[in-house]
Amino acid sequence: MSPARHQFWVGFFLAGFGSVLFSAKAIVAKLTYEHGVDALTVIGFRMLLSLPFFLGIALWQARKAHRGEHPKLSSSQRWQLVVLGFLGYYLASLLDFMGLQYITASLERLILFLAPTFVLLFSAIFLKSKIMPKQWLALALSYFGVSLVFVQDLSLDGEYVLLGAACVLGSALSYAVYLIGSGELLKKIGSTRLVAYAMVTSAVYTLVHFFAVQGWQGLVQPLPVYGLSLIHATLNTVAPTFMIMWAIERIGAPMAAQLGLLGPVSILFLAYWFLGEPITGLQIAGT
Repeated sequence: MSPARHQFWVGFFLAGFGSVLFSAKAIVAKLTYEHGVDALTVIGFRMLLSLPFFLGIALWQARKAHRGEHPKLSSSQRWQLVVLGFLGYYLASLLDFMGLQYITASLERLILFLAPTFVLLFSAIFLKSKIMPKQWLALALSYFGVSLVFVQDLSLDGEYVLLGAACVLGSALSYAVYLIGSGELLKKIGSTRLVAYAMVTSAVYTLVHFFAVQGWQGLVQPLPVYGLSLIHATLNTVAPTFMIMWAIERIGAPMAAQLGLLGPVSILFLAYWFLGEPITGLQIAGT
């Protein structure tokens, strides 16, 4: 196998498995909500417990840059990281977890599955990438599949499905912009450094919001919230975040985003297993 082919398949695996791990955060969030917490608490604990990992890697990367092993960041790149940190894992995560309070985990993942379509469209509009006819077909199938599951959930859960779906759609848009921006920046500074710096920035946004609203008393939660949040922080945040960025470095943002289709498929069965959410013929058809 040629080195280029090897890099492709490594990126392919990282994007696929990272997508499954990242998607499973919806399951952990739903289980955490059973203990009476809100969306801000879920995302606050997620970033609080993942911050030591990202901060440690960020400091290691900064030290390498100080020794001259990496080029130092320009002022423009620092501002890009500030914006990407806001969009990627603060705003997108907050909207996502707000939406999960009102819709099923399966519908949440299917709506987030539209993020690759936004990446494709934004790449065509802003980066002048060409969209092939079969990609237009894939876009149409994506929206049709989501509409099937959305109609079913709307009939089962009522008016709040619209609110939840709107929040998650906003999350998908925000994350798509993050993927496009990060895909361009990582070519200049590397995936590991980009993820570490952007996630530390996201954690700062999140924790400022968390403590401003809930104060120190927000840390007083049932013990299961800490256990679930630790799983959320490590297996569903730290690991897949780096896996997806390493994948983008190898196979590009559009391909990595399209491999996100494995997430909604996996969450359909994980939601059935852990949450008891039904699997219907309409859901399978939509997926």
